[in-house]
Amino acid sequence: MLGTSKSIFRRLLFSFLATVLVGLGISGILLSFFAREYIYNSKEEELLRMAKKVNAAIHDSNKVNKALLDKLAMLDESFDTRIWLFNKEGKIVATSMKDEVFTGKSVAVSIADNVLNGKNAVSELKIEGLEDPMLSVSVPWGEGEKVYGGIILHAPIEGIEKTFGQMRETILWATLFGVVLSTAMVSYLSWSISRPLRTIERTAAEIGRGNYAERVQVDTHDEIADLAQTINTMAEKLEKVEQERHHLEQVRNDFLANVSHELRTPLTAIQGFLEALQDGLVEDEEARQKYYAVMYSETMQVNRLVDDLMDLMKLENKEVNLAKFPVDVAEVMNRVAFSFRQEAEEKGLQLTVEVEEELPRIYADKDRVAQILKNLVKNALKFTTAGEVRMTAKLQDQWVCIQVQDTGMGIGADDLNRIWERFFKVDRGRSKNNKGTGLGLAIVKELVELHDGECGVESVPGQGSTFTILLPKMTAPQAKQSP
Repeated sequence: MLGTSKSIFRRLLFSFLATVLVGLGISGILLSFFAREYIYNSKEEELLRMAKKVNAAIHDSNKVNKALLDKLAMLDESFDTRIWLFNKEGKIVATSMKDEVFTGKSVAVSIADNVLNGKNAVSELKIEGLEDPMLSVSVPWGEGEKVYGGIILHAPIEGIEKTFGQMRETILWATLFGVVLSTAMVSYLSWSISRPLRTIERTAAEIGRGNYAERVQVDTHDEIADLAQTINTMAEKLEKVEQERHHLEQVRNDFLANVSHELRTPLTAIQGFLEALQDGLVEDEEARQKYYAVMYSETMQVNRLVDDLMDLMKLENKEVNLAKFPVDVAEVMNRVAFSFRQEAEEKGLQLTVEVEEELPRIYADKDRVAQILKNLVKNALKFTTAGEVRMTAKLQDQWVCIQVQDTGMGIGADDLNRIWERFFKVDRGRSKNNKGTGLGLAIVKELVELHDGECGVESVPGQGSTFTILLPKMTAPQAKQSP
């Protein structure tokens, strides 16, 4: 995989370099071409200006004499260029050089025709006796309609080519410098792109091996950073999924262990009593009846466990449909208190109900609200040996607040956050005397949340506990919907 990153680095480097080299090469060629054209055009324009100045100096002279030749020599020295004059027949009649060997020779017909027709002419000439070609411009000699012939100015192309060569050399060095600078910049750019990609690759490999806590550390603020953030988000989700999987696995194992434990206890008791009866060890009829009563009680315990499990599974899977109607909380609380009053009296406990006057109704499933209160009261009576269990209800903002208070053994701070878990029992050391499935409070929590309510608990060890249920009071639209 690292080889792939290196390959990306090389591809980026070579691609960028190739692009830069091609770009600089084309730019150099175009620049050289246009520079050469510019130099030639500039020289042509300069020669044309000088030729017109020569014509301005001699336009009133139509005969070749010493004065004219002296003017030509002076202009040659001033302009540093060779000057020829030719007549209407195209023959050279005077030059700026006294020992000029071209006097009497003819110029090209095309040049003579253009000049005699009042046009300027520009050409490159290979002059006999000179090694280097010359850049020549021709203009009419005379003024207005009085044209005596033409004026030719020569400039060696060697000077132009030398200037162009110097410029081309400068362009070449600038191109080489650009290549070196571009190589450094492209190398850094390629490295800055491939480095975070290698980091992402290593992190992705770790995530692929199951190390979901690994994160990509990228200090850029571009698309690569967005990719890194996406991978980090994916890793976080995978980590949560893995944690949830471990949690569910632990819950499943705990569930199986708890169910096995809760079933084994009554089944072991039933098995022991049945074996004693089967072996004829219990001959007394009264003793046999006690055995039957215990076996029946243990059977009912198993039955309650199965019922609670089925109820909790339906609640957790959202398979319970609530039959919601306006519910009078006071009526439900009094009915629940009546069903537990005998048990409370047998334990010497007071079971009281206190409901605030004009308490609003709630829009809920009446039987499920009763089930919530029964589980809480049953739990309170189980762990209270002296004192009272009190049920209260009052209005609290938009909630109807129902509380079940007891003066029992209380709950330790470490257990408060776990009492809503399935099979959790605070009084495990006394579980044989206080039999229960350990599912009552878990069912309470699910039912309260199904009613869009909240539940909580406060407790002081040795003084008692207070369970609080908040259910939303009935609204006007709900009251209109009720039959």
